[in-house]
Amino acid sequence: MVVDPRVSVVIPCHTEKRKAQLTAAVESVRAQRPAPAQIVVCVDHNDNLFEYVRSTLPGVTVLANRFARGVSGNRNTGVLHTTTPLVALLDDDAYAHPGWLAGLVAPFDDARAVGSGGAIVPAWESPRPSWFPDEFLWAVGGSYTGMPTATAAVRNVWSASMAVRRDAFDAVGGFRVGFGKLGDRARPEDTDLCLRMSKATGGRWMYVPSARIDHPVPTARTTVRFFLGRCFSEGRGKVELGRLNDGRESLDSERDYLRRTLPRAIGRGIADTVRGRGPAHALRAVAVFAGMCAAAAGAAVETLRPRRADGYGQVAVPEGRAAGGAGREEPDVAVRGPA
Repeated sequence: MVVDPRVSVVIPCHTEKRKAQLTAAVESVRAQRPAPAQIVVCVDHNDNLFEYVRSTLPGVTVLANRFARGVSGNRNTGVLHTTTPLVALLDDDAYAHPGWLAGLVAPFDDARAVGSGGAIVPAWESPRPSWFPDEFLWAVGGSYTGMPTATAAVRNVWSASMAVRRDAFDAVGGFRVGFGKLGDRARPEDTDLCLRMSKATGGRWMYVPSARIDHPVPTARTTVRFFLGRCFSEGRGKVELGRLNDGRESLDSERDYLRRTLPRAIGRGIADTVRGRGPAHALRAVAVFAGMCAAAAGAAVETLRPRRADGYGQVAVPEGRAAGGAGREEPDVAVRGPA
């Protein structure tokens, strides 16, 4: 088997409900050609899941999150353990298509590339609602209309399918612990990382649509209530993101999306309805408008909230480990951090 010694893959996980999906994710990474030098599975404060992974997935390194509960610290734990110059990230419920890893690695032939990301294809567990607009597929973790259709430089990619230069990742302390997806909050920790890595290094991020993964969309996420709630949460998160990263300048992509992509979607929906192409087009136009309003409401709520005096913590290397050398001893065991 041909192995690419430049890259490792980190898969974070937290719940036993995704055992089957986690196994499929690991197998999809094993099937990559070239294969990664190492596969690391990080478990977020779940002893039972930790023991399950150790006993059922031979050949992978299994670690416990060494930071506070949450996916940001969990991913950091895995990346800190690796020694390869490149590290790819894959969600535990995702399935990587053949060529995914090679696609993510290819942009790094250019020294200016600091990171890369691939296309995320929603895998609907129940029929996709006819009203759900392509422009809002991000609300269910998917690539959406308005993104590049060929490899191109972008402001940010998503951590469900991402690769980073390890030295650049270390330079900014990794994902910002405390700023991420935890409980009912969905803050854009991946966008925050991308902005900080680009600023620190002067490098750029590349989006590679041919590097595809499937990402499930549970039935519970196909309701109008979830859609509006997710948009509301996104609006709040983007205000927080702006506060942490050069204010309005960090949100240029969102402004372009609001000014161009969404008005075009509404206009197209109305035009197709007038042409008699079916009521679904009108429903999608209404959904786009409603999503915009929900996001605006979330942004307004967050803007009116008092700012955190202490901000959000950035990651420090765990005690006893040096950046770039984490995990060289006892590769199969990690000390459990505070809950």
